[in-house]
Amino acid sequence: MPLINVKMTHEDGGASKEQKEALSKGITELFASIFNGRGASSAVVIIEEINTDNYAIGGKTVSNIREESK
Repeated sequence: MPLINVKMTHEDGGASKEQKEALSKGITELFASIFNGRGASSAVVIIEEINTDNYAIGGKTVSNIREESK
């Protein structure tokens, strides 16, 4: 059974339920197409949204980087 973990930033209210469903469906279809249909019915997709305060690049949080670039 494929276990596919997607991590993305949580911004502007985050992804909607519909967007997450479409993303999960698209990822599952892509996985199945690459692996000749294997895993299509049993693929588990986990979507984790990360607050930009909890993720840093070069010692600065992404929130601060985005704020500085405005």
